[in-house]
This record gives sequence, C-alpha cells and structure tokens, in this order.
Amino acid sequence: MSARVTETGRGASPAVMNWLRGRLSNIAPFLTLLFLIVFFSIASPSFATLGNVGNILNQISITAIMAVGLTYVILCAEIDLSVASVANATGIVLAYFTLQDSYANIANVPVDGWAAILLALASCFALGAVNAFGVTRIGIPSFIMTLAMLQIGAGICAMLVRGQIAYNVPPLIATLGQKALGPIPYVVIVAAVFLLVGHLVLTYTRFGRYVYMVGGNREAAEYSGVNVKLVLASVMIISAVCSGTAGMVGVAYFGSAQQNEFDSYLLDSISAVVVGGTSLFGGRGGIGNTIVGLLVLGVLNNGLDHINIDSFLKILIRGLILLAALIINIYAQRLRSAQSAPAH
Repeated sequence: MSARVTETGRGASPAVMNWLRGRLSNIAPFLTLLFLIVFFSIASPSFATLGNVGNILNQISITAIMAVGLTYVILCAEIDLSVASVANATGIVLAYFTLQDSYANIANVPVDGWAAILLALASCFALGAVNAFGVTRIGIPSFIMTLAMLQIGAGICAMLVRGQIAYNVPPLIATLGQKALGPIPYVVIVAAVFLLVGHLVLTYTRFGRYVYMVGGNREAAEYSGVNVKLVLASVMIISAVCSGTAGMVGVAYFGSAQQNEFDSYLLDSISAVVVGGTSLFGGRGGIGNTIVGLLVLGVLNNGLDHINIDSFLKILIRGLILLAALIINIYAQRLRSAQSAPAH
C-alpha cells in the first residue's frame, strides 16, 4: 500500500508541474497584479479606495480600445507598430473636419459632426487597408509595413494641423470622451464594450477560431481551407479601426488634437497585450489576458504616483516589467515546444 501511495505522489508532482508550466503565461501576470495591488495598498492608504479604482479604469481606457485590435494582430503572430500614429491621425482628421463643418455652417444651423465622424472612421479604415494590402498582397513583413505607416500617419497629422492645436470635436465624441453615465465615465463604457465584443468574437465565432488557427500554425490553417491572407488583412483593419476609435475618443478626453498626442500609447498598448500573456508567437492568449495586462500597467502607473517615486525611475520600472513579461513569454513558448515534441 505504501509503495502505491509513494508512486502516486511521485506521479502527481510532475503532472502539477506540467500543468503550471503550460499555463505560466497566464498565471504570472495574474500573480504580478495581485502582488502590485497588495504592495501599493500597504505603501499608500489612498491607493485602495473606490475612487482610485475609478481613476485606474479611466486612465487605461484609451489604451484598452487600442489593445483590443492589437491583440488580434499579435494572436496571428504579426505586429502593428502604427496603432498610435493611426490614432493620432484619426483624431486630427476628426477635429479638422469638424472645424471645416463649422466654417461651412453659414446658415448658423447647429452642426452634428456626423460627416466628420464618418470621414475619421473612413480614414482609419483606409490606413488599415493599406497595411493589409502591403502585408498580404505585396508580402512586406508587418513590422516594416506598419513602421512605414507610422511615418505616413505622422505626415498626415503634420499636414493637417501644421504645428497648431485643434479643439473642435462633434458633440457625440465630446460626450463619450468627457462625460459620464452616473458615476461611470463614458470612456470606460466604450472600452468595456470593445473588450467584450473583442472577447466574444474571438471565443464564439468562426473568425475567432481562424485567428487562433492562423497564429498557431499558418500552414495547417491553409491546408484546412482557411483564407489566411483574408484573416491577416482583417486583423490589420480591425487594429486600425480600434486605434482610430481610441484616437477620436482620446481627442475629446484630452480636450484637444495635436501632433504626437498618442505617441506613448504605442508602447502602452503593446505592453498590455504582452504583459497579459498573449504569445508573441501567435495562437495563444486573448482579450482576457489583455485585460489583466491593462490592469497590471494601470495599477503600476497609478501606484507609483501614490508613493511619489521619481518620474524617471517609473520609466525604468515599467521597462523592467515589460522585459520580465517578454522573458516569460519566450520561456513559456519553449516549454510548450518541449512538451509537444515527440519523445525519443
């Protein structure tokens, strides 16, 4: 009897270790989030309050909208470096054409701004379509293609505002960016809707399954009849539209549209997806991981403000956490490869 128990105990330990290794990229971000919450709650009495929870959600909302589209791209083992530039360009297009509507309004009739909203949405869709065409039809690596789009977006911004600041936005966008539904800001609601829809599409639709298939094994997806190029083109456009929406709402949230306004959001949105545990190699992760990554970054940034740490040190700490997430990401991929390799 004792021999059997001993054998069972020995067999259980490797099974548990294999289970933990297989879920390392999901467990590590969650433990990091718990550690940060406990640490900052002890370090600062003002951190663990209901009002501060609202502040954190408000602060990560714009990043969350961008990160939804970027999650789709990274799940396909691609990258989009143009998200911040597309957001900036779309926000400036919105403000620019809202201003043009105002100038054209010689009859003194209130302008609803729908034309500006539609033009802004069309512009981000077009920028995403250019990315999609370059990646799927010409064969340009997504890293290079979206790096070029980053410059194109910056050029559009410079051409429209010419170093000036625009303040006009349509009333609908102003409401979404600045007002609240009871105690909940509309920008938080918009972010929650994008995260929810993004999760439902990935989890319960055929397109979501195709995204995971393309990221997990592109050749196998092709043999299964999946139109890989169409899926890749779709995720590039989804990323651009999410970024454009974030840019429009962000312009109202910040109260103005100007060049380089969203530059810092490139690193933030990529960090949220990677820190949350979505694999850079594609096929693993999802919106749930991105939510955890967003909360890790939001709690970290907010908590560091509460303990009055040096602003330059904050940048270093964020970089170290991103590096740790990348190391875990690579290590988790190697563990999965080792487990799936046939035994000799």
